[in-house]
Order: sequence, then structure tokens, then C-alpha cells
Amino acid sequence: MLGAEAGDASASAALFAALYTELHRLAEAQLRRGGSALSLNTTTLLHEAYLDIVGREGVRFPDRARFMGYAARAMHGLIVDYVRRSKARKRGGGAIEITFADTNASELGRAFGQGGADLERLSDALGDLASLEPGLAELVDLHFFCGFSLGEIAELRRVSERTVQRDWRKARLFLHEALRES
Repeated sequence: MLGAEAGDASASAALFAALYTELHRLAEAQLRRGGSALSLNTTTLLHEAYLDIVGREGVRFPDRARFMGYAARAMHGLIVDYVRRSKARKRGGGAIEITFADTNASELGRAFGQGGADLERLSDALGDLASLEPGLAELVDLHFFCGFSLGEIAELRRVSERTVQRDWRKARLFLHEALRES
């Protein structure tokens, strides 16, 4: 992990290999959230995320949580780009509509008051959150996209679970407002 912390691409690649099974499950979960209309497969998404991660210079992963959060964001971004390209090709006619159907997604939808929150709007809102409060955006990545419980995130961050719960409420409030305005 030391080389990955320093931004070494080969160390990041080794970390990726060590966490491959977990990352594969993460990619499967990301695609399940995307709905059945996505023709992207798990391995393709995972390998595209790998290329994104090792292709960036100076990206640092001081711990497993940050690496998993970054991988989740990379996969999420790839799916959003895929959906946008698909919509552009179709010029809006019959565009893919992505709804969140699993338990975590249902929780997020309820938390933000959006039963079927649009993936692009959510992505834009997360981007805004990341620019204002990177720690809160990472929390959303870890909890929603990676599937970590708030207790596990507290352990990863070495803070109390109550602190993580408080941050989760802040993130939900921000995203709820951002999705309501868009």
C-alpha cells in the first residue's frame, strides 16, 4: 500500500490485483444499479476502471477505503459516460433510463426523496458534493457504491460510528437538495 500512497502507478496496479475479487463484486453491484438496459459487462467495466486508475498520475491511496472509493467513482463515471454516449446516439429517443432497484439504492432513493433518481443527475450532484466536501462524497461512494456499512466506514476512517452517521446525514441532505433543484 505504501507505493500506492505515494502515487506509484505500479503499486496501484498491485493493489488493484490484490483486491480484484472485491472490485469485481463492486462492478457487478454498479451494473445491477444501472438496470438491465445496460449492455456493459462486469469484466469490461472492471478493466476500464483499472485503466482509469493506473492511467492517472499522482493519484494517492493512503488506505483501502480511499482506493475502493476511487474505484467506485471510476466505475460510476464510466457507467454515466456510457449512458450519455447512448443517449447522444439516440438523440433522446428511447434513451436508457436507469433506476435504482437494490436495497442500498432504495435507501438512497428514500434518503434523497427520489424513488428512481436519474443517474446523470445523481452523478452531477455527487460531483458538486466532491468539489465542496470531498470527505462526504467519499462517504457516499463507500456506503452507496461500495456497499460498506456505516460501522465499517467508521472503522476504515478510524472515527466513531456516530461521526460517520452525522456525515451521512449531511451528505444525504446536500444530495437531496441538489436533486430537488435539478
